[in-house]
Amino acid sequence: METVNIHKAKSTLSSLIERALKGEKIIIAKNGKPVVTLTKIKKETGKRKGGQYKGKIKIAKDFDHLPEEFISYFK
Repeated sequence: METVNIHKAKSTLSSLIERALKGEKIIIAKNGKPVVTLTKIKKETGKRKGGQYKGKIKIAKDFDHLPEEFISYFK
């Protein structure tokens, strides 16, 4: 883990990104105080899980009922 000031981070951003991609944690500081962390974004590898909207969505009972005038238009 390394702490760099904003000025150095701006001038060496490409190399800092390469280091972060390799797993190193880079802290960027302003006036010697840490303000942000530069880290690699991990891809989500887990399977999708359903059911998060269970009980939150309601479908009307006549959802799939078409009005007669609409049906007769296509006859």
